[in-house]
Amino acid sequence: MTDDQCEIAAQAARWVVEEGLEYGSAKRRAAKELGLGGRGSLPPNALVEDAVMDYIAVFYADTQPGELVALRRLALVWMERLHEFRPYLGGAVWHGTATKNSDIFLQLFCDDCKSAEIGLIDQRVSYEVRSVTGFNGDSVDALSVHALCAELNQDIGVHLMIYDFDDVRGALKVDAKGRAPRGDAKAVRSLLSHVSA
Repeated sequence: MTDDQCEIAAQAARWVVEEGLEYGSAKRRAAKELGLGGRGSLPPNALVEDAVMDYIAVFYADTQPGELVALRRLALVWMERLHEFRPYLGGAVWHGTATKNSDIFLQLFCDDCKSAEIGLIDQRVSYEVRSVTGFNGDSVDALSVHALCAELNQDIGVHLMIYDFDDVRGALKVDAKGRAPRGDAKAVRSLLSHVSA
């Protein structure tokens, strides 16, 4: 890693934690603000994630663990509501770097991609649809909702990325750090069971 990449990662980490920015936009904003080159000089996400963990350890060690538990509990509520669509939790809430400013990202693996929208309509849930780049590099629909997290006393963005059922095989390959990139409801329950009440 270059010094520039480390500097961008450190600055990006601050915005990820403080403002809930996603890694890509945080890296681009940091590079621009620091006047450090273009896309080629951006640090890999793994470096930003390490910087996020360092930032949390220094500035949020007392509050972040409780915020993470609250977000995982809220994620589990939504996973149970949407169980028929085979939900998996990913992102910062899954990996343990989330704070109260983080959104929840669930991947749904559906036999029929419109069925998740119908499921939300049946539950009278308001949502917005947008197109995002999925984990496989293809464009996928994301259904975004606002959910009250009573433990944090604030609304949290919950984003449901819609995939074909067959995509689940590729979704479970380990990442560069050898970790599962996402987990199902059973895995989330297991994470929560290790938290002292």
